[in-house]
Amino acid sequence: MPVILHETILPIVELGLWHIEEQEEWFSQNLLLNPEEAAQLARIKGQRRVEWLAARQLLHQMLGGPARVALLKDAYGKPYLESAACHLSISHSKNMAAAALAAVPVGIDIQYLVPKIESMAHKYMRPEELDSLQPPTRLEHSHAYWGAKEALYKAYGRRGLDFCGHIHITPFVFAPEGGAFGGKIVKAGYEAHFEGQYVLTDNYMLVHAVEKKS
Repeated sequence: MPVILHETILPIVELGLWHIEEQEEWFSQNLLLNPEEAAQLARIKGQRRVEWLAARQLLHQMLGGPARVALLKDAYGKPYLESAACHLSISHSKNMAAAALAAVPVGIDIQYLVPKIESMAHKYMRPEELDSLQPPTRLEHSHAYWGAKEALYKAYGRRGLDFCGHIHITPFVFAPEGGAFGGKIVKAGYEAHFEGQYVLTDNYMLVHAVEKKS
């Protein structure tokens, strides 16, 4: 099976990564979707259908139970397991699917590296974050910031966040071997702090973050 990563980070976060080699028919035969999931899939087109299915297959294998637990969405679009109390997050990009399970709010993001993200950096990064970019690693570093902000957004789980205005990542020096970062969400009297990690695997940036509980 193409699970290429399944490990526990610290005591509270379980990560999984699936390299997608299967066709849609394989997932359709192995995943028993409930009606709500089937309706979601019907609205998805192209390669994203396989990535959507792979993320759910990955979660099923990470949970390790004999019967699959349905993955549903709440009123804000945040995914949750139908009959399990843990927090989760999923992501997929260009034949990769990633998932995270945690005891606290968690977000995960995987992105295939693409040059155009550099031209978009000013749209999602704050001035102090932009100032931390260095020419030799600008592409990779920009993806790490994007993944960090996506991870915090997903952990927050509600709409209406501005990546520049509300999501603050503490500027950090990019390390090619991977590293850690801190961040926070500040919005209209709400503030939450997060810690996370990033790693470059092949040509993908994998980032996850969890909320720090006092």
